[in-house]
Amino acid sequence: MSAHDILTTSSNKTITAQSLTEFCDDYLSATAFKDYAPNGLQIDGGRPIERIVTGVTACDALIDAAIADNADAIMVHHGYFWKGEPAPLTGMKGQRIRKLMQHGISLIGYHLPLDAHPVIGNNATLAAALDMTIIGALYPAETHPVGNIAICTAQNAQSLIAQITQALARIPLHIAAEYNVDTNTSNRLIERVGICTGGAQDMIEQAALMGCDAFISGEISERTTHIARELGIDYFACGHHATERGGIEALGRIIAQQFDLPVTFIDIDNPA
Repeated sequence: MSAHDILTTSSNKTITAQSLTEFCDDYLSATAFKDYAPNGLQIDGGRPIERIVTGVTACDALIDAAIADNADAIMVHHGYFWKGEPAPLTGMKGQRIRKLMQHGISLIGYHLPLDAHPVIGNNATLAAALDMTIIGALYPAETHPVGNIAICTAQNAQSLIAQITQALARIPLHIAAEYNVDTNTSNRLIERVGICTGGAQDMIEQAALMGCDAFISGEISERTTHIARELGIDYFACGHHATERGGIEALGRIIAQQFDLPVTFIDIDNPA
């Protein structure tokens, strides 16, 4: 645990897990998304919610931190019950859910709705942190785009690396569009940027198609290097976890303000 940021002070107010989920469903337009996991209430802890912990992923370490914080609910970007995973509650999955139930902690998760929200979403908060302005969708036909196009002050890759490093507290992996075998650097200016946080490295081709100078995401695959060089687009792999802290932390602030409840963002360190 590398950060423990209490957003509000203690309160005697409570809310049910269902009411909290209804508010978030509406705020995030959750029903508009066809997702890889259920959005909303995933585990009902069975008790009123007075304290909430937020985090990126509902790992065992986050559950332990929530227990130590006397939380009644955990809200995350990466929850449980993903498509294609085994259904039985055994092994690591069973241990996590058993611990939540034993301590009466509800789990609420939002995946694509938290990527796409135009104000507090992962793309939106990352763009804001990098002094970029979102101007449209990476896929123009999408009503609720999960990838965006942003503009920034024209700058070279080294300048953008410095901005990303300051905003995310980690140095991104940069693949230069104009490959130099000696330096892997370029003096070309970057002004139009595709953004999709997390594991969206394969959207780089769409970013190039949309005329972006660069594409920012979380992860990188072996093929991404060749695609960036051959399509002439700079790529910045900034970390799946690092690029997706902003949305859930911002949602926690909204909930704290809306319901006057203590919300604690807990950052479980993850270099990936």
